[in-house]
Amino acid sequence: MYIYIVALPEYYSGRDFIMALPNHRELSPNLLTFLDQNFTAATHHHHRRILGFPDGNPTGPTNSTTYDNRHHRGYGLSSPTSSLSSSSSSVFTLLYSTASDLELKLSGDCAELDAHLLQLYQNLSKLLISWISRSVAAKSAIHKLNKATSLTPFGIDGPVKMPEMMCEELHRLAMELKRIETIRCYVDATRQLEAMVGDLEDAASFIMKQQPGKLPGANCSNPSVSIDHVSRQEKFFQAIRCMNDIEDLFSNPVRFQPRWCRLMKSVDSRIDKILTLLRPQVLADHRALLSSLGWPPKVLTSKIESGKISVLPNPLVLMQIDKQKAYSESFLALCALQHLQTRREKRQLCFLGQKKKLNIRLWAIDELVFPIASRLEYHFSKWADQPEFAFALVYKITRDFIVGVDDVLQPLIDRANLVSFSAKEAWVSAMVQTLSAFLANGVFSILVERHKERESRIEVISSWLHLIDHMVNFDKQILSLMSSEAYLFLGDFKRLEGYSTDLSVFSLFSDRTDWLRIWEKIELKEGRRKLKAESKDEGAWLVTKQEVGSAVDRKTEQFLLNSREDHKAPFIVECALKLAWEMIERCRTLPGILTRIQFIRSTAAKVFWYLFDLLVQRYKRTEFLATDCSDESLLTLCEVINGARYCESKLHDWSDDVDLLEMRIAENAKDDATDNCFFFGEEIKSLADLEMNLLMEIIAGLLHQFEILSQDYIQTMELFEQEEDIGLFRASEGADFFVTVEFLEALDTLRSRLCFMDVCLNPKDFSDLWRSVADGLDHFIFGSILLSDYRFSDEGIKQFGADMRALFLVFQPFCARPEAFFPCIRNSLKLLEMDRVALRRLHVVSSNALDRTDWLHSCGVTHLSVDQAQHILWNRKYGIAPTDVIYGK
Repeated sequence: MYIYIVALPEYYSGRDFIMALPNHRELSPNLLTFLDQNFTAATHHHHRRILGFPDGNPTGPTNSTTYDNRHHRGYGLSSPTSSLSSSSSSVFTLLYSTASDLELKLSGDCAELDAHLLQLYQNLSKLLISWISRSVAAKSAIHKLNKATSLTPFGIDGPVKMPEMMCEELHRLAMELKRIETIRCYVDATRQLEAMVGDLEDAASFIMKQQPGKLPGANCSNPSVSIDHVSRQEKFFQAIRCMNDIEDLFSNPVRFQPRWCRLMKSVDSRIDKILTLLRPQVLADHRALLSSLGWPPKVLTSKIESGKISVLPNPLVLMQIDKQKAYSESFLALCALQHLQTRREKRQLCFLGQKKKLNIRLWAIDELVFPIASRLEYHFSKWADQPEFAFALVYKITRDFIVGVDDVLQPLIDRANLVSFSAKEAWVSAMVQTLSAFLANGVFSILVERHKERESRIEVISSWLHLIDHMVNFDKQILSLMSSEAYLFLGDFKRLEGYSTDLSVFSLFSDRTDWLRIWEKIELKEGRRKLKAESKDEGAWLVTKQEVGSAVDRKTEQFLLNSREDHKAPFIVECALKLAWEMIERCRTLPGILTRIQFIRSTAAKVFWYLFDLLVQRYKRTEFLATDCSDESLLTLCEVINGARYCESKLHDWSDDVDLLEMRIAENAKDDATDNCFFFGEEIKSLADLEMNLLMEIIAGLLHQFEILSQDYIQTMELFEQEEDIGLFRASEGADFFVTVEFLEALDTLRSRLCFMDVCLNPKDFSDLWRSVADGLDHFIFGSILLSDYRFSDEGIKQFGADMRALFLVFQPFCARPEAFFPCIRNSLKLLEMDRVALRRLHVVSSNALDRTDWLHSCGVTHLSVDQAQHILWNRKYGIAPTDVIYGK
């Protein structure tokens, strides 16, 4: 029998649990012994801990005593009379004590839970009352809103729906909130700007009250001067910081809106007034400092005129430490002021939707150049007729000071955080602009006025071109000075779209387009004059000739055409190319790629068109008749063809130039036209057309002359029907066959003309010419003789074959297998010379057209149709009908 202790429901009390236990007298002796061994006093506390009661020794009587006392108090249990009875009573005493403790614990937990539940009921009641009150208020508000929105302006229910009204009201509410927020931001920005402008005005007022002109470098013994100068510098940089903060505020779209233009203009006007006071003061201090340093150095122009050039001393390199510190502070002040001005201009241009061009000039370096320029004006005025001295002097000053400027000023520029500014570029740019200003005001303006006078125009053209040559040489010298890391991959000013305006002396034409047009007219007029003079000289049209006899025995040559001699072109074409290329080279440093394109189109391109007109006129002077292909006429045509071919070849080579490629791309993008492959595409096409037309005219003349001379040979039927040799002439000394006399003159004339053309015409065009002539003769002879009604005897076939081999010999000097260029004649000879045994075997061929074509191809006849082959075989005097041969009958 086992005892299971299970969890009881809440309605069971401890007493019920005790009463539910069985009577110990009903237990077996074995079970009682087991309970006594497992539920002794040593394990009593352990079981209490398992049941969840607190641990500790009981303070009352023992289990047995407790059990006995409880028994005697009315549990109906008698005292045990034996050891077994004593053991069982101790067990039940333990169980009773445990149940009692469990009852107390459960009662306490239930009381706590009842209190917590009561508190939850109270909170729920409060929440329900609050929710009901709010729900009633919301329902009443919605009812009132529906009633208000469902009325029309006349007080009658209308079709307007509540969502639409709500959207309109919300939109108006959002706009009103946005307006309020904008006003708040405007007031906040105005407050900040007023504070910053006030600080700026205070700093500017302090600077202007100090005595200018006293520098610490000039009077270091007076400490008050140094203190005042330091205070002025601190206030100046404070003013710069205030203006930069204002620019930061203007550039911040969150803190400042661009549509507040009136506020911006108001602040800009106040800042402009301050800058008009600060900048002259800073420049005056900087110029006074430069004067104390001994700038500018003295220049001995007598050595320039005599050609003796010495190195000029650089005061920037020879500065003492105190003056160097003062100059550095003044330089940084100018850089900071320029940086601020650049930011303001960029912001104002962006507000107008424009872009600011990159400027490489620095105010501090311009201050170095201004005193030099003022001294150079006196010397420039004496050299108005000798501008080469001005170029030499400016280059000398630029070269002698560029190293010192780069070493001393570039670190200061880096300290000022001026990005994309270079001391070397700014120095060179300022010196070049000084020279450009002299040329514009003292040289070109005078030349332009004199150019209007017809009497002095020739002298002006000479002086203008001479001056342009000096400008080109000066730009090349300047380019050599700018060979730093930034220009290693640029190669020339042509790559510097942003820089070339200031680094090239040709920048003076950027603002004076009328002067540029005059220059274009002068270049074109001078080029035409030179070409016209050359065209009147017959020696300029001569081509390089070879011995006529040497062309017959020469081997096949490689057509590597590079020079004018290779193309056998006249000298006038070389002269035109040289003039055009010089014009292109002179305009490489013009500012702007579109300006260079316009210049080349107005000068070099028109020179080529003028050359084209000269070639056409040269051709028209010679009356080339098809019946009279004289050597003089052929020579003139060869001159024109060779000239056009050489000019076309050079223009193809020029089109690969990087500059012309960039110009072509820019021009196509500007005109939005079809992408031309070459910059001189129209010129190349015109020259190629002229060349092709003249070649076709020569080919037509040679074929027509051959046709006239071979009329007797073609119209004499007895030559092909004869049975014995008559009227024959040996083809050549080494040949084993004879040529018909009637055919001999045509062959000899053709040979002489081809040899003459080989000597006078360039190899490429001559190759096209003789191939075209061969193709024309092939079709002419095939159509005139082989497709006619002539009957060929065996002797006639032999003689016709000998005449054709003589024709092949005419083209032998120009190729190894000339018969390959006469396919129709070659295939016809194969059919005519085929023996009768081979012809009789053809009866096995079926009448299928595909089989007949395959039979012709197997015989090597690939350029004749079946009908043409049938006609040729029909005209042969066979013992068998040709139709039986071909159709297998």
